[in-house]
Amino acid sequence: MKTLQYQIVTIPAYRGIGLKWEGAYSEVDELKKMIASMQGRVSELEHALHPELQLGLSYHLRPDGFVHYSVYEVDEKQQVPEGMIEINVPEMTYFTTHHAKGESIGGTYSKIHQWMDENDYHPYGEAEVEYFDSLPIKHERYPHDRDVDDPHFDIRIPIVKK
Repeated sequence: MKTLQYQIVTIPAYRGIGLKWEGAYSEVDELKKMIASMQGRVSELEHALHPELQLGLSYHLRPDGFVHYSVYEVDEKQQVPEGMIEINVPEMTYFTTHHAKGESIGGTYSKIHQWMDENDYHPYGEAEVEYFDSLPIKHERYPHDRDVDDPHFDIRIPIVKK
């Protein structure tokens, strides 16, 4: 088993525009269609800062599933196109790692859990919000050249010191 390579980084606040999905784990095929749809609409975001990098922001706010934003980081000049939404992500400190092609996604997240258990950090969550996952907020960064059936991507988990 490969050792988990990671960094702890503080990322400034940013603005994302894209599509929002909320559903059960059993409906994840609909989420995959929405993500593909958003990738096809990136050209509508003329002020996208990294149009080659699609962001997946997941918030585990329901017991049977989650809320997911498929967005691109944009600057303040970007208008919100028809049918899209805006999300403002505050500055946060993140545990960041890379999930490699050919590896188990569940295995990567298991290593992150293990790291959290063994170090002086725990996942960030808003105090007044009820979450339904031990890693309640997951931010993933997908390059456009990924293989959707065996992707490689960066994982960012917002964390705070214990």
